[in-house]
Amino acid sequence: MSTLANKLPLSQKIAFGIGMLANQMFPAVIGIFIVVLVQDLGFPGWMWGIISLVPRLFDAITDPIMGYISDNTKSRWGRRRQYVFIGAVVMGIAFVVMWQLFRENSLDYNFWYFLLWSFVFYLGLTIFSVPYVAMGYEMSDDFHERTSIMAVAQWIGQWAWVIAPWFWVIMYDPEWYATADVAVRELAVWVGIIFAICAMVPAVFIKSRSTVNENYSELTIKNIGGSLKEIGNNFVEAFKSAPFKKLCFATFFVFNAFNTVASFTFFIIVYYLFNGDASAAGIWPTLFGSVGALVTTFLVIPIVAKMSKLLGKKKAFMVSQAISVVGYIMLWFLFIPGKPYMFLIALPFFSFGIGGLFTLMMSMTADVIDLDELNTGKRREGVFGAIYWWMVKFGFGIAGGLSGAILSIIGFDSAADVQTDGAIIGLRFFFTGFPILGTLAAMYIMRNYDLTEKRSNEIRAELDSRNPVSS
Repeated sequence: MSTLANKLPLSQKIAFGIGMLANQMFPAVIGIFIVVLVQDLGFPGWMWGIISLVPRLFDAITDPIMGYISDNTKSRWGRRRQYVFIGAVVMGIAFVVMWQLFRENSLDYNFWYFLLWSFVFYLGLTIFSVPYVAMGYEMSDDFHERTSIMAVAQWIGQWAWVIAPWFWVIMYDPEWYATADVAVRELAVWVGIIFAICAMVPAVFIKSRSTVNENYSELTIKNIGGSLKEIGNNFVEAFKSAPFKKLCFATFFVFNAFNTVASFTFFIIVYYLFNGDASAAGIWPTLFGSVGALVTTFLVIPIVAKMSKLLGKKKAFMVSQAISVVGYIMLWFLFIPGKPYMFLIALPFFSFGIGGLFTLMMSMTADVIDLDELNTGKRREGVFGAIYWWMVKFGFGIAGGLSGAILSIIGFDSAADVQTDGAIIGLRFFFTGFPILGTLAAMYIMRNYDLTEKRSNEIRAELDSRNPVSS
């Protein structure tokens, strides 16, 4: 395949970054809006678990299928753009429709309505996101320019996590909306339209070449089924790499544990700090998420990157995760009724968990890919990237299921204005203890990770000697 020019204009990078804003905004807003299902529409914990888990598992199955279709599409528009556009439309419409929930409907009706439309939304997200991410890799054949493209995209995309928590303020401010479910119905329209348009931007403005005459596999049911078998075989083969296995499972434990309890923040602040009064809680749930995202963007990521150069990647991982454990412990003591501002002190420590995780793990995955090439003679960034992010998505789905199970176990009653002391203690215990347990498990897994800088340089030198032309 011929490549595009090495140096891209900033406008192309921004166009790709606007797509990343959409790619991150929809999941970020769902994490905010989903609280309304429990808080205002009376969904019990088990319903929350199902609507969080099942569509995500569906998403994990459709991703590799969409990847195969996108990789083998012959079209004068190229392999990606048409899918990005179609996915944006489906995703935007489904997002609007799935949040049109009314108190007057029965609980069972709202549950099934939301669940079925969730499948449509996640199908649209897959049609959009898989080709969109691949589009980014194809924008340049230059190593450093690719980094620049992704840096611009991630910087723009990160603002989704800064903006989204402010919806809590709007949803629960009676001067804006009478009730939060009314707010969600209207806000979903604005989010769906605005960010579907953002998702279309890469399809419209990023250049691509025709693939009409390419020698790709035919897009038949038989071939698509065969691609799933190949993905399974690659999964097994990649997991024979001990360092890669450690990266995957360490990520699974940290990310899964964090996401299992992330939505509990709202309930702890409202029911523990403000005795069940969501209006009185005001902007505090918002500040937790928004300030945490800002700290991650402007403080944690630069510090972790610096630590990686000074200490090495493994030690930087250990230190950053240990700091996050300190942050979770601090949150146990700094969630103080009457003094909500105190939890802000813990956020810089708390943010090292996820902020350090992906900064380091993506870099270490690249080292593992070199090791795999040394052992197999194959260069398989796509395979390892797909498997790694499949683990992330699977963990996200499991986390949603566990969230609902925990709410049921601790006796959280979505219909009650005030929760029992046992439910509040349970929320706080799991919020602090579960991520600490997951983080310690990840640190234990990574304790003997042995792909050091010295070993990585030796591998790179051996690969360069085998193929001096590419070096």
